[in-house]
Amino acid sequence: MIRLVSDIHGAADALRRVAPGESPLIVLGDLINFIDYRDNGGIVSDVAGHDFVARVVQLRTRGDFAAAAELWREHRKGREEELRQAYTAAIAAAYEEICAALQGVDAYVTYGNVDSPEIMKAHLPASARFVEAEVIEIDGIRLGLVGGGVPTINSPGEISDEEMADRLAAIGPVDVLCTHVAPAVCPLARDVVGGRDKGSLAVLEYIREHQPTHHYFGDIHQPQAVSWRIGRTSCRNVGYFRATGRVFHHHAD
Repeated sequence: MIRLVSDIHGAADALRRVAPGESPLIVLGDLINFIDYRDNGGIVSDVAGHDFVARVVQLRTRGDFAAAAELWREHRKGREEELRQAYTAAIAAAYEEICAALQGVDAYVTYGNVDSPEIMKAHLPASARFVEAEVIEIDGIRLGLVGGGVPTINSPGEISDEEMADRLAAIGPVDVLCTHVAPAVCPLARDVVGGRDKGSLAVLEYIREHQPTHHYFGDIHQPQAVSWRIGRTSCRNVGYFRATGRVFHHHAD
């Protein structure tokens, strides 16, 4: 059995409760809580204030991403270094808390779009292995784990679809594919609250070509559909852990 979680977004207490176990835990990214669209909390709110986040969320949820980006530019203007230091400190503190929940846990951890991979790696305990793109064998299953998020707000964990395609090509065919991002299938890739598609064409093309038995992913907190079949491949969103606190289980049979 393989256990999977995604989109922890700062839920350290819940992760500490469920992380220990006899089987490995696969963490599919987005460990820190940058912005919670449900209550406008998170790191940005701590640094910039609740009202600022409320305005950003309002613009994004109605699809005005250009205005949201302009609001961010205004927020940073003339305060770049001050804010860089404030956000770096807040992000490091968040990773320290969330990674402590993995102490002693046999875990493989990759990153999503809101993650800062280098800061994450610095805080992971020895029991948790950072993975960018490689094949891991667990109970005879060849599992391909590939990190990186779809470009949206120019955060450190985002990668281009071309880079995603290169990473997928490097791992080659696997039994089970695990990514942070969804394939570019609208019902899987569209967040009904966030208001935009965040699927990867590279992931979709890999699935069509190699047909792993399963594809597991996260990223989309409120999807139109949580599961889909692409040829022989069963695709499944493992869930928004911050909201559910639940682990998804993959059984070899």
